[in-house]
Order: sequence, then structure tokens, then C-alpha cells
Amino acid sequence: MLLAVFFMSVSAIAQNSKLPPFQMIQVNNKVFRAQNLPMGKPIIIVYFSPECDHCEVFTKELIKNQNALKNVSIAMITYLPLENVNRFINKFSLQRFGNMYVGTEGDSFFIRNYYKIMDMPFAALYTINGDYVTSYSKNIPVKELINKLQQLK
Repeated sequence: MLLAVFFMSVSAIAQNSKLPPFQMIQVNNKVFRAQNLPMGKPIIIVYFSPECDHCEVFTKELIKNQNALKNVSIAMITYLPLENVNRFINKFSLQRFGNMYVGTEGDSFFIRNYYKIMDMPFAALYTINGDYVTSYSKNIPVKELINKLQQLK
């Protein structure tokens, strides 16, 4: 019983949390911060590795479903160097999507530690007000993510 109360408390805390104040360096060497995300759109924070097969599959699914995600801000953050980020962006032509912001947090590991990420890709979904909704890890069901986003409108 005590364990159930503990998990309900942790869940309540996570659900009441706001978008973390992340920052990343983009391939143009500019700093991009959480507050730079456009207001009034749901947000997906993705933590990934450009060298991860699961991350590539997830990115392909995001691209395939871009019409359903066009009114969502997607921040894709890694810890690897900008050269790796640039190769990943070019491989998937991510620069063509105005709602995708891709960069590296370097060795600060802020996002990685904030979410206690163990597997990649990782995705956290937030409302238009920056309120936490849910998160996913490794094999992320993009269709389920889209359904959750549609429920937020």
C-alpha cells in the first residue's frame, strides 16, 4: 500500500512539472533555449543519439507523420558533438522542417539527468502551456504520441 502511494505521488509530481529550462547548441553555433520554442504549440522533447538505430527509426516515423506534427514544436537534443548532429540533420534533411530544433547539450547532460534517461530515444510530451503530459523511451509509439497530441487540442 505504501509503495502504491509513493508511485502515485511521484506520478503526480511528474504530471505537475513544467518544461525544463534546457539549452543546446545548434549547428549554426547559436544557443537555443527552451524559451525560444514558439508559444501556443504542444512540445515534444526528444533525447537521442545520432548513432542510435532506434533513434533513426523514430526520426523516420516523425518525418513520415510530419503532417500530423506540423503544429508541434520538436526539440531534438543529444550529447554528441555538432559534427554528429550535422550529419544526422543532413541524413534526414531535418532542416526542411521549421518545427524541429536539433542540437547538442554537450557534456552538461542536463536533459539526460533531468529525466534520468537510460534508453534512447526518449520523448517527453508537453501541453501548449509547457505542462508535462507523458514520456516514452526506446521504442516510441509515434501513433500513440500523435493521439495524445490530438487529445490536447
